[in-house]
Amino acid sequence: MFNNLIESSSHTREYKRRGSFLLFTTGIYAVLLVLGGVASIYAYDARLEEQSLEIVTLLPPVEVVPAQPEAVSRPNQPRETSRNDSGITERAVAMLSVNHPEVVPPNVSTAPNINKSLPDHGTYAVTGRDRDAAGPIAGPGIPGAQGRVAVPPAQVTLTDQPPPPPDPPKPPPVISKGVITGLAISLPKPNYPPLAKQIRLQGQVSVQVLVDEYGKVVSAKALNGHPLLLVEAQRAALQARFAPTKLSNQPVKVSGVITYNFVLGN
Repeated sequence: MFNNLIESSSHTREYKRRGSFLLFTTGIYAVLLVLGGVASIYAYDARLEEQSLEIVTLLPPVEVVPAQPEAVSRPNQPRETSRNDSGITERAVAMLSVNHPEVVPPNVSTAPNINKSLPDHGTYAVTGRDRDAAGPIAGPGIPGAQGRVAVPPAQVTLTDQPPPPPDPPKPPPVISKGVITGLAISLPKPNYPPLAKQIRLQGQVSVQVLVDEYGKVVSAKALNGHPLLLVEAQRAALQARFAPTKLSNQPVKVSGVITYNFVLGN
């Protein structure tokens, strides 16, 4: 009968006791944390007296100019008299300018030209290099002076231009004469195809031919007829011969038609 007992006493006092203990403990821990933080701030030594607080100024780099070497004077060295000092134009090769189209060069070069042409006026010398004169000569030359002597220009021989090539001869005209079977001096008969004989095939074949200046058939093309008879008709037309046709005593080509009749005998 005492298995199920109803607790009638209140736990309010126990709850208050536990709450007071928890609040007291939390307050102690908070005070200890604050004291530890303040103590660590005072215990830290930043060593400010050992730091260097000097002001550093950045200056741009100074450009160092290398010393110029002193010029070595050579008082006893003879000075070469250049062509520009004497007022004479120098050229590497004796080549005329484009202002002389009447001169035909003997050779044709495919490489680009790098040399200057001869001047049209004034004195010049062919010395193997291209140099222009500084100015005209003020007076006669001094005998015995150092320098090169101007040489006369190369003699250029003017030759007549070759005559233009003659016009190519015009091809002789082709004369069309229609049916030329009766004009043939040799007209072989065509062979009768064996297959055409077996089927008793008969008919007429017209062949277009082209006869050259010598009377020879150079081309043959069948115009109409049965296909079994065309090959033999064209072969016979190529073997035909005609008399040469002349127009104003000039042999000409002739175009015409040859007719072949394929007929079987009894």
